Amino acid sequence: MPVGTRGSVQYVGSDELAGLGADMVLANTYHLWVRPGHELVKRLGGLHTFMNWDRPILTDSGGYQVFSMKDRVKLTEEGVRFRSPLDGEYRFLSPELAIEIQEALGVDVAMVLDECLEWPATRERTIASTERTTRWLKRCLVARQHADRTAVFGIVQGGTYPDLRAAHAQEIGELDLDGFAVGGLSVGEGHDIMMGMVDASVPSLPTDRPRYLMGVGHPNDIVQAVRRGIDLFDCVLPTRHGRHGQIYTTEGKRNLKNGRYREDPRPIDPGLPGSPASGYSRAYLVHLMKAGEPLGKRLLTLHNLYFYQWMMGELRTAIQAGDQGRFDDLAALAERASRPADD
Repeated sequence: MPVGTRGSVQYVGSDELAGLGADMVLANTYHLWVRPGHELVKRLGGLHTFMNWDRPILTDSGGYQVFSMKDRVKLTEEGVRFRSPLDGEYRFLSPELAIEIQEALGVDVAMVLDECLEWPATRERTIASTERTTRWLKRCLVARQHADRTAVFGIVQGGTYPDLRAAHAQEIGELDLDGFAVGGLSVGEGHDIMMGMVDASVPSLPTDRPRYLMGVGHPNDIVQAVRRGIDLFDCVLPTRHGRHGQIYTTEGKRNLKNGRYREDPRPIDPGLPGSPASGYSRAYLVHLMKAGEPLGKRLLTLHNLYFYQWMMGELRTAIQAGDQGRFDDLAALAERASRPADD
């Protein structure tokens, strides 16, 4: 899922996202609550109409902001008090309000309110946080009013403790939820620990419901998580890196602010001739980035989104065909794409 935090994937229109192959986007409950406000979006026909997107939308609950805005947050059993960076105003988000906001937005998938811990966190702190996340999850389920149109996903927490992850997955896997997420990762723990936590979580989650790894990640992270049974992903990397001149290619990552590409006439990725940026040389794209031209950021963002959607489409095709050889080739490609290109 491309990340459209405020109802917008930066530099990309909704029609272009669909053309790139995106079937679903992610937006953020907290940010849309602060501005423009969920009631306004509801009055204007819901988030799909508001952002001109006729495909599914998933909204994060605001739990990640507990981690990313920790200096502006006070967390209690009742919920989370945020101090808005926009105007300094205090806002209180409870599990019940998180569901109310997401249902008012009219999204297809609502995430329960949880606490995303920093890494590392002590075992005692992790246990307390995970137990509170479970209590909040149950409050979210009681609060939902539109189960017929908004699915609700639970979130497995447990820090980087495999036994806590497995126990929490077992506990929430027995609840009547529409899907399940593995959260609290990609916060600095590294690839191997992340995959270990996926290994600890997935076996206890139902096989007939979607399984979502939140906030992940590099191509190699994604393919290795798919291998372990994960179905759904979101990450800011393709758009954020594109805006800063970094691109994912079938030959490796390239930084188009690097002077070695200044006179390079080749396309950015000869292996992906369908990329929206394929008609432009590396030299021209370097020029755009160095000159601060918005077109450079836009083209590289479009390319990265195309690369991710192409990779996911190839993975789906390989799985549907039972083609293990093709899957292994894609795993090798993803590993290569996650490290600097050798050129």
